[in-house]
Amino acid sequence: MIDPKKSHMDGYTPPKIWRWDHEAEGQFAAINRPTAGSTHKKELPVGIHPLQLYSLGTPNGAKVSILLEELLATGHDGAEYDAWLIDIMSGDQFGSGYVAANPNSKIPVLVDRSTGGDPQRVFESGSILLYLAEKFDAFLPKATADRVEAINWLFWQMASAPLLGGGFGHFYSYAPTKLKYPIDRFSMEVKRQLDVLDRHLVEHTYMAGEDYCIADIAIWSWYGLLVQGDLYDAGEFLSVHEYVNVRRWAESISQRPAVRRGIRVNRVWGEASGQMRERHKAADFDTTDAPSTQD
Repeated sequence: MIDPKKSHMDGYTPPKIWRWDHEAEGQFAAINRPTAGSTHKKELPVGIHPLQLYSLGTPNGAKVSILLEELLATGHDGAEYDAWLIDIMSGDQFGSGYVAANPNSKIPVLVDRSTGGDPQRVFESGSILLYLAEKFDAFLPKATADRVEAINWLFWQMASAPLLGGGFGHFYSYAPTKLKYPIDRFSMEVKRQLDVLDRHLVEHTYMAGEDYCIADIAIWSWYGLLVQGDLYDAGEFLSVHEYVNVRRWAESISQRPAVRRGIRVNRVWGEASGQMRERHKAADFDTTDAPSTQD
């Protein structure tokens, strides 16, 4: 039996008391630390729209910009927004203004300035999706059973994706040393999650039934990108071709114009046509070079 207090894969034995080794963080040394709070004073910029999004075009960030674009596409003009880039590798998330909006210092965060009182901060991507869906009464089923099902799957994504991202993604793509045990462990879990989705989607067009909703947006931003080969370059490694129902569902969502727009927002890597450093108006999508400040 493996002793859980020892690793027989890399010879590491945990010390009696853990101490932070800053140098061991490598490329992530500037953003990972065992304490919270701000490191410097920096106020957040504020644009002209009611909704201010501070984000980065990662899967968690893309969830919110996709929903905002979907809301605008269906005629909810009050969903017009400014999207400001938060460069996490430069530590923007530790500025005093950002920490005031999100004490957890993760992206994204939304500030709603249309409430008539103090601006409402909303942090955690799942919370933002639910907040916007309720605010605009859209992309969340009205029937009680379907609504509960949508929220079930939204919470499923929030609980499951850290095992895909911080677990599999970190050890497979970013860890300075490739270790068999964590890669095997998290690969097994990600494939189990994909199987959960694939079995569910045998009899469902979307996650909560026949209507596309915030649960689909949340899950597609991680697992849709994964099965389409756009996350960690791990499609072949995880044999994602096996999950035919997930792939069918993912492809249908990826064809939505609002999804194609939303996935570009605050994205600063990849093909130039897929990038948009900031977004302040719909016309910003007409050019491949996004504006760095408002016009």
